[in-house]
Amino acid sequence: MGEIEGTYRVLQTPGSRLGVQKTTGVSTLEPGQNLSTAMASLPAKMHERDLPIKIKMLDNTVEVLDIETTMLRLAVKFFPPDPGQLQEEYTRYLFALQIKRDLAEERLTCSDNTAALLVSHLLQSEIGDFEETEDREHLKTNQYLPNQERIEGKILEFHRKHVGQTPAESDFQVLEIARKLEMYGIRFHLASDREGTKINLAVSHMGVLVFQGNTKINTFNWSKVRKLSFKRKRFLIKLHPEVCGPYQDTLEFLLGSRDECKNFWKICVEYHTFFRLFDQPKPKAKAVFFTRGSSFRYSGRTQKQLVDYIKDTAPFAHSKGKCMEGLNLCLLINRTYILILVDYCAFFQRYPTDKAYFIAKEILATERTYLKDLEVITVWFRSAVIKENAMPEGLMTLLFSNIDPIYEFHRGFLKEIEQRLSLWEGKTNAHMKGDYQRIGDVMLRNMRTLKEFTSYLQRHDEVLTELEKATKRLKKLEMVYKEFELQKVCYLPLNTFLLKPIQRLMHYKLILGRLCKHYTAEHRDFADCRNALKEVTEMTSQLQHSLIRLENFQKLTELQHDLIGIDNLTAPGRVSTSAHIKILCVWLCLTFYFLLQEFIREGCLYKLTKKGLQQRMFFLFSDMLLYTSKGVTGTNQFKIHGHLPLQGMLVEESENEWAVPHCFTIYSAQKTIVVAASTRLEMGKWMEDLNMAIEMAKKSTEKSDMLLENSVCNRSSDEVSLEQESEDDIHSSRSSLDRQSHHRANTTMHVCWYRNTSVSMTDHSVAVENQLSGYLLRKFKNSNGWQKLWVVFTNFCLFFYKTHQDDYPLASLPLLGYAVSSPAEADGIQKDYVFKLQFKSHVYFFRAESKYTFERWMEVIKRATSSPARSSLLLPKGEKDSHTD
Repeated sequence: MGEIEGTYRVLQTPGSRLGVQKTTGVSTLEPGQNLSTAMASLPAKMHERDLPIKIKMLDNTVEVLDIETTMLRLAVKFFPPDPGQLQEEYTRYLFALQIKRDLAEERLTCSDNTAALLVSHLLQSEIGDFEETEDREHLKTNQYLPNQERIEGKILEFHRKHVGQTPAESDFQVLEIARKLEMYGIRFHLASDREGTKINLAVSHMGVLVFQGNTKINTFNWSKVRKLSFKRKRFLIKLHPEVCGPYQDTLEFLLGSRDECKNFWKICVEYHTFFRLFDQPKPKAKAVFFTRGSSFRYSGRTQKQLVDYIKDTAPFAHSKGKCMEGLNLCLLINRTYILILVDYCAFFQRYPTDKAYFIAKEILATERTYLKDLEVITVWFRSAVIKENAMPEGLMTLLFSNIDPIYEFHRGFLKEIEQRLSLWEGKTNAHMKGDYQRIGDVMLRNMRTLKEFTSYLQRHDEVLTELEKATKRLKKLEMVYKEFELQKVCYLPLNTFLLKPIQRLMHYKLILGRLCKHYTAEHRDFADCRNALKEVTEMTSQLQHSLIRLENFQKLTELQHDLIGIDNLTAPGRVSTSAHIKILCVWLCLTFYFLLQEFIREGCLYKLTKKGLQQRMFFLFSDMLLYTSKGVTGTNQFKIHGHLPLQGMLVEESENEWAVPHCFTIYSAQKTIVVAASTRLEMGKWMEDLNMAIEMAKKSTEKSDMLLENSVCNRSSDEVSLEQESEDDIHSSRSSLDRQSHHRANTTMHVCWYRNTSVSMTDHSVAVENQLSGYLLRKFKNSNGWQKLWVVFTNFCLFFYKTHQDDYPLASLPLLGYAVSSPAEADGIQKDYVFKLQFKSHVYFFRAESKYTFERWMEVIKRATSSPARSSLLLPKGEKDSHTD
């Protein structure tokens, strides 16, 4: 095949895939025991005539050992029910090789269609994308199936559909398909039942299985089995009384010989111990005079112990390099043969330690998350609206014609990054080093291509606006929209995902800037990184103002969905003073007035009432201040109690006057209210934002008066201003209640309520710049083991996934109010690269893979959760620069 950059991984030999080095690691052997000591424990007579013996490995490479015997074969012993347990690529690769062998040896029987699909994925893994001539030549010289010629057409047809699929993805697909087959991991042992009928016995993670031919006719789950034993050639299964009832409680099967019977019994013992027990059984004490029965015990770690060991040891950093999940070879010595076992263990492999590598890895991790975010719209939401025929054709065209090309571009971009990182991580020679240990060329090439999509990105403003209008107008679309937001895959408010393409450009700019700072000017990757940074900076400059408008509109829309009692948050030109009606009529100045209605801050304050201090949720906009209480309806939304226009408003600190900590008074034309914040810092943020918003409201009123001099408008007789309603009178209309039927529990609004804190629009803008993805180890305060998770940090929240391939998170952790720090000595954490998250008594520990990733996680969480006290988005550009912290 040769070395084709950006197409396939270069595998010099099957055994050198991923650059695996020959190192020892963890196995199911006892601590201190290894391959050599296990060999040495063989009977002395086996060493009398040592011969060089060849062992054929799973990838068909051959190892040589000096031992008396014949051919030894490396084989998988325990087949996991879920290949997702094998999280590392190299482990899955070796398990896929076992499936390949089982197919060739007719152990894994399946339909022709399934067999062709399996072989097509194996082809994709081994030779790359479909090319008919090459495929046919390869199938002539490689036998994947007996008589594979008769289904060669199906194999080629399936392989044609896998274009762009990486070897790792192909291996995963092989395991996913195989695990659903009835013969997955099955090894037959010929036997007969009491009536003399020929059957096959087998054992798996779930229990003992009985087959007639290749058809499973019975399963004795471990939970039903009371005891397994053997007497000469008879294999006995004793069931629990509640299982068998009045019928026989012991089942009997006859095998060919005592040795065959004992061997099958031993395998059953091993499987039961490995999959069912938490700890390996302790060996029986040796009898003084005589023994009865077999003393055989499974020797090694159980699956639970291995999983805990991987969590608790270093799957990331280690003095010898990066430790990744993999496999180790160990010997299980039975009466007449040696069995090689592959298990879920760890081995050490040297990985690049250069900071540039970890920056490139961050690009890869965040790109994976970004592509999943695009799929929420392009795949999942599209499917929902098509299924219900809920979206007008014009809106469908507008939405998907703008985002589909971007999605397709990033699919290809992600594969390029994955291939480059795979080569960077792999075993490199001197002549390959310069080509593969860099990322600037990939970034430059794709940033130039991405510039062609600027026109699509500029239309996202229109897309977001039209989608919101349509959901208000069309009940069916509104229903589909709300129901979709409750799906697990939609882990953020839906319209948030439409902002991701422009926000992603900001990420590229920040990451490329970090690379340029890291490199010296002489580095061969510097020029490409600098030019890529220049390209993306041009794009972000053009789209910066659009992003600010989009983020503001998205936030107003989110609040519109979660507040009961107000219908016009997103109305162009909404101003709640007497100028409100006039400005609504000046449609020629739509853009100007759209900018007037800005979200500034939301958060929890305590309002002084006749009943004392009552918790309220406040929302500050560029024209008014709303305050709400938590609803008691099933939707758990916030109900508006009152609003105060900003024109003529005055804010004063009043701790001494009311003898309430962190207290200040808000004077408005309508009424005066006294509120208290949870901390002095929170009080400072509110007062500063209020004063700045009041000042900006004065300026906007002056501008609107100037525009109105040349405008003519009429007031509709049926309009009612919100200001005319008192706090006690405000009730949501039935139409409002009908429309507001759902909410998201992890939106910042709800988190602020429970954490007694606040968030500003400035905080939201900073949070956009501080998003991160990657694998972390998580440990709870009182737990012993570490759990490896794919973690996404966005919208002030950590989202936890099993792997980066999952479509939706398993859980989430909102971080507003949490403090991030390094563990204290009292925490007893004796690991490197660990950071601690704490809110009151809630404590979590997270472990990163390197110093760089540790510092990045600390940085983004600190910046996104440490709220600045200034709402700089309200300032004109010149003033904004001078007021930056």
